[in-house]
This record gives sequence, C-alpha cells and structure tokens, in this order.
Amino acid sequence: MRRKSQASRWWAEVEIQVQFFDLDPMQIVWHGNYVKYLEVARCALFDKIDYNYVQMGESGYSWPVIDVQLRYIGSARFGQRLKLRADLVEYENRLKIDYLISDAETGVRLTRASTTQVAVDIATGEMCFVSPPVLFKKLGVEAV
Repeated sequence: MRRKSQASRWWAEVEIQVQFFDLDPMQIVWHGNYVKYLEVARCALFDKIDYNYVQMGESGYSWPVIDVQLRYIGSARFGQRLKLRADLVEYENRLKIDYLISDAETGVRLTRASTTQVAVDIATGEMCFVSPPVLFKKLGVEAV
C-alpha cells in the first residue's frame, strides 16, 4: 500500500559529481551506472532512518532488490554535479523507493526510477510477506 501522505517523511538527498570512469564511448554516463547512483541515494536514505545494510544484517534480515525501473530523460556528462533523491513510498510488505536524479545546479530532471526490495530472513532464507517489526520501529510507525 502506498502511503503518499507520508512519502516526504522518509527521504534523502545526496550530490555526486560524474566521474570519467562512469562514461561510455559517447562521453555520457553509461546507462548501467545509474543503478549505482540509485544505490548511493538508497544508502543515504537507509542511514537517515538508522537502518543501513549492516544494521539490517544484524537484525536478521537481508533486503535484496527484486525490481528496478528506470526512465532516462536526459544524459549526464563528465564533471556534472548530480542531485540524487530517494523517497521511501511503501514499507508494509516491501520497500519501494522512488528516485529522482537531476542536475544539481539547474534542477533539470535526468532520470526517474524506482526499486523494490523484500525482507528475507537470513536464518531460514525465507522471504517475508510482511516487513519485519524492526523496520516499523526504525520508521516510528505501528506495525500492520
């Protein structure tokens, strides 16, 4: 269930500068590197809610990405400063995060994306159909 009214409650923004090693032969960011940029924003979001990957593992859960959706609007170039924003928009049964990658100086949109992650009990390897209580505690909300 999407909680649009609370989406802005859990978000993070970071800025990065496009590096030479991220470019393709056409001198623009290779499309596959945008997934790496999503990870940078996602890690900032998880740090902000105090539930990063180390803490997830310590709590007994892994959260593999099971779906990635990307829509390329414009190309990023060497040296360009990018603003990466991640918004947590679903959390009850899975983590769904929406992303916006834009030019940090002008605000022009370059990429929109979303990822979906599910909780997996590390001890059993079983996928959880409801997010574990630790996530609700970190978000400061009542469990469903």
